[in-house]
Amino acid sequence: MAKRFSIIVIPESSNRVKRLQVSSGIIKSAVCGGVIVSALFAFFTYSYFSYSVDHNELQRLRVVTSQQRQTLHGLVADLDEVQQQMYSLQETEARVMQLAKLENVPKEIPIAIGGIAEVSSSLEVDSVQRQINKLQVEIELRRQSQEGVRNLLNDQVSLHRATPKGWPTKGWVTSYFGMRESPFTGKRVMHEGLDIAANIGTPVFATADGVVARVKYSAGYGKMIIIDHGYGYRTIFGHNSKIVAKAGHRVKRGDLIAKVGNTGKSTGSHLHYELQLNGVPIDPRKTL
Repeated sequence: MAKRFSIIVIPESSNRVKRLQVSSGIIKSAVCGGVIVSALFAFFTYSYFSYSVDHNELQRLRVVTSQQRQTLHGLVADLDEVQQQMYSLQETEARVMQLAKLENVPKEIPIAIGGIAEVSSSLEVDSVQRQINKLQVEIELRRQSQEGVRNLLNDQVSLHRATPKGWPTKGWVTSYFGMRESPFTGKRVMHEGLDIAANIGTPVFATADGVVARVKYSAGYGKMIIIDHGYGYRTIFGHNSKIVAKAGHRVKRGDLIAKVGNTGKSTGSHLHYELQLNGVPIDPRKTL
């Protein structure tokens, strides 16, 4: 390689040619400097664009993280609410079962528990959502279970209210349920109720909830009232002086339905109280 180079300069305004001599070392230095400057420019240009891309990506990730954090907080609040519903349902179910005196009260049902849902900050949104979905399924199962218990309890309450209990009037028993000598013929006949002696006009009360099935007059029982209580129970009240309840009316235990009298085939003022189960007379003394 030549040690020197000549550079010829021809000005436009003059015919005089200028010649410049440059050593090869200067040329090499200039070329190296240009390469270094180009490399540095390329490096800084790449760094700038990389920084811009990374900065934009970082901003996007920050936005996504913020949204996920807000979503997670919302799910945690939902999870806490669902857990509180679960605790409430568990407590209610346990109380209802105890009230219904059921034997199969689950031991694992906690009573009077609660608190904020304990959710780790490391949990993902999907994990919290799975917990919520699982609790919602459990809540639905609990509700179905409670519905069954509630129906059973309602059945027990209805049966209790429909079962005759207590005295229909104030007085004293003059004739019991069972075989006896007829006061009219002297023959042994079946007496299908209780005769409760009382003064004329003494109030007569329903002994269970039900519907007045019939109000009529018969030669034997005189003014009588029949109440249908459901579950196969019926009560008959005979020899009344006055009927207060009307046929078709719904009555409750303790409601005034009639007044003691001496109508029909009777030897004195009293109430004939008869209790039937599925159409068969049973001894009312067990329900007094």
